[in-house]
Amino acid sequence: MPTDHRDSALPVSRATDAQGRKRLVVVGNGMASLRFLERLTEGCPGLYDVACVGAEPQAAYNRVLLSSLLGGEIDEAATAFRGLDWYESHGIRLITGAPVTAIDRENGRAIVGDAHVLPFDTLVLAVGSLPIRLPKPGMDLPGVITFRDLSDVAAIRKAAVEHAKAIVIGGGLLGLEAAAGLAKRGIDTTLLHVMDRLMERQLDHEAAGLVRRAMEERGVRVILGADTAAVEGDGRVERLRLADGTILPADLVVMSVGVRPSLALAQGAGLATNRGILVDDRMATSDPRIFALGECAEHRGLVYGLVEPSYEQADTLARHLSGQPAAYEGTHLATSLKISGLPVFSAGLVDTPADAEAVTLFDPGAGLYRKLLLREGRLVGAVFVGDIAEQASCKALIRSGEPVGDVDDLMFGRPAPQSLAA
Repeated sequence: MPTDHRDSALPVSRATDAQGRKRLVVVGNGMASLRFLERLTEGCPGLYDVACVGAEPQAAYNRVLLSSLLGGEIDEAATAFRGLDWYESHGIRLITGAPVTAIDRENGRAIVGDAHVLPFDTLVLAVGSLPIRLPKPGMDLPGVITFRDLSDVAAIRKAAVEHAKAIVIGGGLLGLEAAAGLAKRGIDTTLLHVMDRLMERQLDHEAAGLVRRAMEERGVRVILGADTAAVEGDGRVERLRLADGTILPADLVVMSVGVRPSLALAQGAGLATNRGILVDDRMATSDPRIFALGECAEHRGLVYGLVEPSYEQADTLARHLSGQPAAYEGTHLATSLKISGLPVFSAGLVDTPADAEAVTLFDPGAGLYRKLLLREGRLVGAVFVGDIAEQASCKALIRSGEPVGDVDDLMFGRPAPQSLAA
């Protein structure tokens, strides 16, 4: 049952706003949606009559903390961003537990559930993405769970009973987080990755090797080059079979092999889509009244699927709808995080191309790795593990394209300024 956090029921919305405000409907209440609402209410409070519709029963929460929640380091309350009072105080009608099922572009209406209607002058799609399930036999068996939202965490916790054997498929960031969370709970955990190194999009072989060691030190068995053939069992998960014939016992399989943009709503409305919902530099779709941002949006051929670009897109759209000049020109991607307590940073290129020079520092015993990729004296990539103190400088240099100057300052850190003698 949808929950309207402003009204006790879900009446048909007014056809017009009594105060003459533009009617804005935001579809989705994830991290990108909330960022947009925060910036919009800061930039033009009261300009829009705002309704926000979220399919999940909770208001927006921090998905980055799901692994900490899974591992028992925090409780669910710690993942929350804004209380319901924030939405109310900013005049935002929040409806949760209610997917928008259709968009009537001709009449400017969003259909919520089976019958509720929200008229709009402007519509924002922040519908996120859907977890991918491998097209292999047995992926629909009970005990195969994705790792994407709070309900997934609850399902994994329920399945991860004492002495259970868990297998996580996928060696990207989410897979590592899921495996680390399970191991933290004392669960026998194996991580499978089809590639020859973990996080291959963000890390080179040396950096990925340090991450693998950190995972194994925390009790996660890592198998690389592992091509899953099938999940098997009588009525529920009992084992996983690899393409080379290896059989791995399993009570729980966590699927974390990536996401794909949620396109069904946009396609049903006849909006232009490719890998994502196509948007221009103002985040407008093929319908000038409808905008898209975050993991569902495709801008200049790219679908980012990351928090930082989503926030930059949200900021751009909020400025545009506030009547300010705004254009999103893309995001220079960087990764900065902790994996099993190990700081990791990467930006720009990861592997060394033929026309670039690599400057490296590698101390496996200390768990320390730094690589700078230089092309004609300019920084085009950086990978740090263990000590990421110079990440801000690296990001700025990659984005600006300015000459590096003293490479040692980036590799070893800038010396502290000397105080002048009195």
